[in-house]
Formats: sequence, structure tokens, C-alpha cells
Amino acid sequence: MSGLSVPLLLLIFAAAAAAIWVAGVQLSNQTDVLSVRLHLGSALGGLVLLAVATNLPELAIVATASLSGHVGVAVGNILGGIAIQTVVLVVLDAAGVRGEHPLTYRAASLVLVLEAALVVAVLAVVIAGSQLPAGLIFLRLTPGPVLITILWVAGLFLLRRAGRSLPWHESGQAPDGQDHPRGHKTRHTEQVASTKGTSTAKAALIFVGAALVTLVAGVVLERSGDALAGHIGLSGVLFGATVLAAATSLPEVSTGLTSVRNGDYQLVVSDIFGGNAFLPVLFLLATLLSGKAVLPQAQNTDIYLTALAMLLTLVYAAGLLFRPRRRTARMGADSLVVLVLYAIGVAGLFAIAA
Repeated sequence: MSGLSVPLLLLIFAAAAAAIWVAGVQLSNQTDVLSVRLHLGSALGGLVLLAVATNLPELAIVATASLSGHVGVAVGNILGGIAIQTVVLVVLDAAGVRGEHPLTYRAASLVLVLEAALVVAVLAVVIAGSQLPAGLIFLRLTPGPVLITILWVAGLFLLRRAGRSLPWHESGQAPDGQDHPRGHKTRHTEQVASTKGTSTAKAALIFVGAALVTLVAGVVLERSGDALAGHIGLSGVLFGATVLAAATSLPEVSTGLTSVRNGDYQLVVSDIFGGNAFLPVLFLLATLLSGKAVLPQAQNTDIYLTALAMLLTLVYAAGLLFRPRRRTARMGADSLVVLVLYAIGVAGLFAIAA
């Protein structure tokens, strides 16, 4: 696509982003339906299905970039995606939450704090793995991505157990939080589908169709974005960490707004943290497809983005524990801090890459 003009590339990029938005909404809805119908909601399979479904754009971009040798775009999209998907909570807090209390006051739960801890733990392994020798590879696998995947699966088991019971008052649920139990938006979506007469087979078919659209649109995003970045003189790392990561986060914004307006605040935060914990698992896919040790090739900008993502996650973890009551500029104090830190972080990113 490098031979196309900038206006045409912008049009193709915007069309692919729009396709990801629409397909992402269907993926989320049909995931809810299938989780209830197949009794996956509280099972490990349901968590894995949700994590994969909400990150199909990133999966497509990482796969395409790895196969074409653009490993920098893949790494930047994964680590930049975690930072910007955390900022999605700022958007949902400011534009979606109604009433006098902000998002983390309503969503406060010890289980969500544990999910934030899993994100930070996985990112710590990313930093450690980036320091290992590039020649430490066997059967197209390196220690870092393998360890990340094991940690993610172990974390899911622990979170599933924590979701059933915790040795705390009210199982770690804060008083005066959301009115309905976590996950009621999922059941509501399934009830709406049942009312419309949507069968399980039809839901599965829509899910597969939306997944294919998302994968194809993700490939188009990566190709058109790479060509666009070349035209405007933006490095692959910066483009992947900012514009591309923002485009692939559109489904989270759309589905998150729906969940917030339905009062399922805990599900919103859980979906963001769950997706962020899963994204580094894609380093395993990148390593297998490229045949290279991806993490040791991480640049200063990649490590910088990892640290930024950890910092933003910890701010929200603190917000879930301290539960700010007041809203400033229609958002909680934690969301305001995250927004400021992200703006400073992006400025620093451009300074490093300059």
C-alpha cells in the first residue's frame, strides 16, 4: 500500500477502524450470549473466550506484522495497546458514568484489584524477558513469552477462585457499590437475544463472521497504517503505540459505554484489565510466527510504554481501594491523574524516539 496517496490511505484506515468498531460490538454481544448459553460465564473457558474476542484486532495486527518482519509494530501495538486501553477507563468514567460518584467508587472490588495486580505482574515479566539473550530460543519459543502465558493462565485460575469467594467481608465487595451483581449486563444481552429469537447456532455464526471481519480489518489497519506512518515520517513504534493502538481500542469504548449505562461497572473495569493481562500473551504468537526472540528486541520506547502501562494500572488499583467520591471534570481523581500521566507519557515517548 506504500504507493497509495495519503488521503486514500486515511480513508482505508478509517474504514478498517469503523469495521472493527461494528464487528467488535457484535463480538461482545455474541460472546455474552454464548457464555450464558454454553455455561461459560464463570468458567475458565469463558474468560479465555472473552479475552480473545476483545483483542482480535490486536491479534490480527501482531500476526500480520510478525509474518511481514515488522516486529517493532507488533511490540509497539501490544505495549501501547495496554496503556491506551487503560485510558479507555477515563473515557468511560467521564462519558458513561451517571450520578455523583465516579467509576472506581461504584466498581470497587478486591477481585478487580487482583486483576490489576495480574496486569502488573505480567508486565514485570515483559521487562525481565526483554533483558534475556536473543539467542535463547528453542523450538521457536523463548522463556519470556512462555512464562507470560503460564502466569496469565495461573492468574485466571486464581481470579476465578477469588470471584467465587474471598476471606473478606462480603467477598471483597465494597458497600454502596453497583446495584446489581457483576455480569448482569451479560445476562441481559442474552435475554434480549432470546426475546428476538436468536438461536445459539445463529449467535455462533454471527460471532465467527464478526471475528473474520475483525481479523481482515486488523490486517488492513496494519498495512495501511504502516504505509501512512512512512508517508508522514512517523516511526513504526510510535505509530503502533498511539494511532494504531487507539484504533484497535474502539470496540472496548463502544462495549464499555453499553456496560456502564447498564450499571455493570465492575464488568467494565474487569474487561479492560482482563484484556490488558492477555495482550502480552500475544508475544508468544509473535515469537512463533517470526521465529525470532521478540522480547529481547524491545527498544527503549517499548520498555518505557511498559512502565507507563504499569503506572496507569496502579493508579486505578489505588482508586479501587480508596474509592474517590468526588468528580472533577466529570471524572474521578484517579481518572484525572491517569489522563495527565498518559499525556505526559506520550510527550516523553516522542522525546525518546526523536
